[in-house]
Amino acid sequence: MGRVQDKICLVTGAASGIGRETALLLAEQGARIILADLNQEAGQKVAAEIDASGGQAIFFKHDVASEESWVSVVEKSVEHFGKIDVLINNAGVLLMKPIQETTEEDWSFVNNINTKGVFFGVKHVLAAMKESKGGSIVNISSIYGMIGAPGSSAYQASKGAVRLFTKSAAVEYSEHNIRVNSVHPGIIATPMTDDVLADEDFTQAALGSAIIRRPAHPKEIAWGVLFLASDESSFMTGSELVIDGGYTAT
Repeated sequence: MGRVQDKICLVTGAASGIGRETALLLAEQGARIILADLNQEAGQKVAAEIDASGGQAIFFKHDVASEESWVSVVEKSVEHFGKIDVLINNAGVLLMKPIQETTEEDWSFVNNINTKGVFFGVKHVLAAMKESKGGSIVNISSIYGMIGAPGSSAYQASKGAVRLFTKSAAVEYSEHNIRVNSVHPGIIATPMTDDVLADEDFTQAALGSAIIRRPAHPKEIAWGVLFLASDESSFMTGSELVIDGGYTAT
């Protein structure tokens, strides 16, 4: 208990999946949580769950692809809690289409959320972290930001961008005691993947060379995020935390 005691943590995509489990785990470990998501009803339920368990949480409806929305959320968060210690850039979308069937609109939709959303988040939280003389930023990428696979070029391009943007930000802001790391999950059972993982044959194919032959539970990713959010990872920045059941080991 208390691994992030009294830290102020902003989690995007916090209404479901990895974001929800991360917010609940951080709150359990003593953090005060800012939940951000487009799904207001589900997000408010997560906030209520945290409050009911003795934690503190506030929810903001938030579009990560909008710079104006980011400015508003960061300002309101600092106004409410006084600072932001941790940013979890988790919000993301998945698109499964061959390259020749991917439209410009598809490409823009995926990259606006997965790439531009991370850029805006880092850009606008930096001032608050510099003011409080440090912080930890965790960007959720994917194993598909590290390796190739068929049928998801827009998604993979976006997650590869997150991986290298993380390193750039880590180098640029190290002098301000701001750490920036990326997390690279493998196949995860979340609402985003429910449809594609409903088919067992597809699931086994998607698991590829994974040593652990099942999709991960979102909380198994949240434990890794907790580590990077906490001071336990004080010597890590610009790094990749791969949580993939051994997918990339072989």
